[in-house]
Amino acid sequence: MAAIRALTSSHSSLTLTLLASSSIFTNFRSISHLDITSISITKPLLSCSSRNIRMAHAVAKATLGLTNPAQINHPKITFAAKETDLLQWKGDILAVGVTEKDMTKGENSKFQNPILEKLDSKLGGLLSEVATEEDFTGKAGQSTVIRVADLGPKRVSLIGLGKATGPTTTGFHVFGESVASVAKASQANNVAIALASSEGLTSELKLATASAIAKGTLLGSYEDNRFKSEAKKPFLKSVDFFGLGTGPELAKKFKYTEDVCSGVILGKELVNAPANVLTPEVLAAEAEKIAAAYSDVFTAKILDTEQCKELKMGSYLGVAAASTNPPKFIHLCYKPPSGSVKTKLALVGKGLTFDSGGYNIKTGPGCSIELMKFDMGGSAAVLGAAKALGQIKPSGVEVHFIVAACENMISGTGMRPGDILTASNGKTIEVNNTDAEGRLTLADALVYACNQGVDKIVDLATLTGACVVALGPSIAGIFTPSDELSKEVVAASEVAGEKLWRLPMEESYWESMKSGVADMVNTGGRQGGSITAALFLKQFVDEKVQWLHIDMAGPVWNDKKKAATGFAIPTLVEWVLSNSSS
Repeated sequence: MAAIRALTSSHSSLTLTLLASSSIFTNFRSISHLDITSISITKPLLSCSSRNIRMAHAVAKATLGLTNPAQINHPKITFAAKETDLLQWKGDILAVGVTEKDMTKGENSKFQNPILEKLDSKLGGLLSEVATEEDFTGKAGQSTVIRVADLGPKRVSLIGLGKATGPTTTGFHVFGESVASVAKASQANNVAIALASSEGLTSELKLATASAIAKGTLLGSYEDNRFKSEAKKPFLKSVDFFGLGTGPELAKKFKYTEDVCSGVILGKELVNAPANVLTPEVLAAEAEKIAAAYSDVFTAKILDTEQCKELKMGSYLGVAAASTNPPKFIHLCYKPPSGSVKTKLALVGKGLTFDSGGYNIKTGPGCSIELMKFDMGGSAAVLGAAKALGQIKPSGVEVHFIVAACENMISGTGMRPGDILTASNGKTIEVNNTDAEGRLTLADALVYACNQGVDKIVDLATLTGACVVALGPSIAGIFTPSDELSKEVVAASEVAGEKLWRLPMEESYWESMKSGVADMVNTGGRQGGSITAALFLKQFVDEKVQWLHIDMAGPVWNDKKKAATGFAIPTLVEWVLSNSSS
């Protein structure tokens, strides 16, 4: 990732994920390149030097840290809507979302909100007393838990929603995360959720609210324990909703939320996996698992080095040249199970499973080289969206999921500063910084995507540290010449509860990207680094294709939790659905 060395890490974002069994890397031992015997018997060896390289690679991979991820069976949380009296519910925790306005009391020191007043009356004033003692005012992020007797729930929890103007989708997602935290602290198996004020919500808003809370609860309940010697057992098993509607539409919304969360889990686990486990070959194997699991709508094509050479992908192969782990070009294609296709889309993700920086090696404080396993966050978003869409099965839309997976390492075979690479569209690139490698891999991936005859492309990449400086750790930058496509993707992000901000594509900045000996260099000056990176990518997109670039270097990782966020997967799913006829 270009220019990351200049940053101090301060990433934050959404919480974690749950649901759906994680197949990731569980068959890690079965991948052929780990088995020295299978390589020496089944692979034709071209020369002694080639054989030695292959054998050394096999030994290294077979012993590198002796790390194999544990197989974790993620629990399923059952979501249901109830119409019975809230106080008659029996279970571990009753969680009530309250705004600051809901906490207002009258002259008699009783809650003015009818639900809180009824609950407090049932508890003999205990709720009001505890709220006063703990200075609980309903601010966002506040929570309090009371253990009760002689009531259906064993505990009652008040969770703050903030101002009375009404929480956004993001606010309800955070509320769901808080529910998961409270349940985790109490080791609760079942939870009831209600809002103190839900009467003013339309049917559509109730669906969106329930979905956002369910999503936050699911993701907040998930922990990635695959690489820990002792895994914690899952706890939460069921969540009942009160006051947010019932019926088939809500059940359908819960199913959709579960499908999206299963994709987010996949994305998180791909990014969390270390580079000694998640190689380009393993990433390709994960893509093939998606195609196999949803074979009614997916086909997979994995291109090796020789096939990429035939397609003249010199820009991508230049980055991959230094690593003993061979590159894998991943192409999944989704086609609806029935009906005609009206729109063809492509999702292109940067797939650097590790980025050392190459000869422009990442050094010094803030370079974040130890986090460069997350430099394939764009590909994780693409594959996570593929998994979710394989379950949702939208109609009327064809989607191509494309990843040029490789490592950016250092060796005698690696690209050097000053080298000139030729991309698959014939354009030449003078490499003035080997740490600006992501755009080089994306160049050939974008040309390949255009050749699939698509109407629109969205690419995603942890591309520049400059974007983190500009927008911080929670907001991704977007770049596009198309106002129409920008509106589509931003609208999808608002539904998904993720933050995007459109930045300009200032054409005059291209002057800094010109080379004296090639068509272009791969980096400009320090100023406007995210913009010049986007302008570089534009050189490899057909003018007839609508294209948008998402720089997600900030929100891909949560520094506080030291884990991936699964960012952009919900937005991508929403965007694809907005282009479908479902």
